[in-house]
Amino acid sequence: MSIIIDDELCTGCGNCVDSCPFGAIELKNEKAKLLPNCNLCGACVEACPVEAISLERDEDTVEKIDLSQFKGVWVIAEHYKKRIHSVAFQLLGKGRELADALGVNLTFIILGNSFDEKLEDFSQYGMDEIIYVRSPILKDYYSDLYVKVISELIIENKPEIILIGATPTGRDFAPRVAKRLNAGLTADCTGLNINLETKNLLQTRPTFGGNIMATIRTPSSRPQMATVRPGIFKAPKKGEKKASIRKIDYSFEEKDSVSKIVKVINTSRTTVNLEDAKIIVAGGRGVGSKDNFKLIEELANVLGAELGGSRITVELNWLEPDRQIGQTGVTVSPKLYIACGISGAIQHIVGMENSNVIVAINKDPDAPIFNVAHYGIVGDLNEVIPILIKEFNNTNINKE
Repeated sequence: MSIIIDDELCTGCGNCVDSCPFGAIELKNEKAKLLPNCNLCGACVEACPVEAISLERDEDTVEKIDLSQFKGVWVIAEHYKKRIHSVAFQLLGKGRELADALGVNLTFIILGNSFDEKLEDFSQYGMDEIIYVRSPILKDYYSDLYVKVISELIIENKPEIILIGATPTGRDFAPRVAKRLNAGLTADCTGLNINLETKNLLQTRPTFGGNIMATIRTPSSRPQMATVRPGIFKAPKKGEKKASIRKIDYSFEEKDSVSKIVKVINTSRTTVNLEDAKIIVAGGRGVGSKDNFKLIEELANVLGAELGGSRITVELNWLEPDRQIGQTGVTVSPKLYIACGISGAIQHIVGMENSNVIVAINKDPDAPIFNVAHYGIVGDLNEVIPILIKEFNNTNINKE
């Protein structure tokens, strides 16, 4: 694969130079020239207004497939201690939107051993079909068995889109499935949409350290695979429609896996559950110090809220790591999110922008946090928060 620049068409406008995230193009004698650090990302191809730049592939290495054979949207569930992870239901909500846009079915995939009695309940979450793969060994997660089963199901049924939770489990098997199928996979997506003209999945995620948002598509391979962090999308409400159920039995044994689970140990000692919190009060660098966080904590206590913070507050040891919200922390979507002294870097925004109501308190009127906030208070949080605490204490607050 290579980038080709047609000197006769190139006008030297410089759009390609501005678009290159690696600084790998320069203008020489009013013509665009590639530098050695080009990584063939193709940004310049999209930016060129006269189509003087093209991305050429070696036809011998590109396997052409009939894209029309692939239909349907799949959500692959994971489970622990006989409970389906909440991110799977969140993905059903977005999966329904994508399936409706494409005019195809939405399918829920479960690998396990103890969900027979729960399938009817699951079927009310808006999917058209449930494929339930049963085997006693699948009560636990075995990476190689998941990859084998899911790959076989995909080859047989040919879905066009597959959504997986960006959990430790999902991040383990998703790239292995993608590699086996020679499919495209975009990790940690924060947005998913359909290009109605090309029917391609548009997968948006933070990149370059969270400084920009990239929209990725995989137009020449199928299925299109994406992992999504918990808390990005909303789980749908139950409806009356029930899905069809297909059960597939596998006769796996322990010897069929290269690994063996001897004992499952829960190493988590945290009692913090930000992902399910209805109200979160979060602080950033603007709080000023660890001692000042007591004011933020007092506001959280009055509201019956969980306490959170941006990455810098954890790095400065003002908060415990399990309370970090953002790209490198947890993603949350509470009913109310109060951001105190948080400037609004994109790394933090992607972790809380789906909150129902966002209230920002910051003394800088130009802080980026106000661009996503529903309500903004410009002022010193040390003056604003005590007033809020006093008012909330004098009000009968419904913390639900």
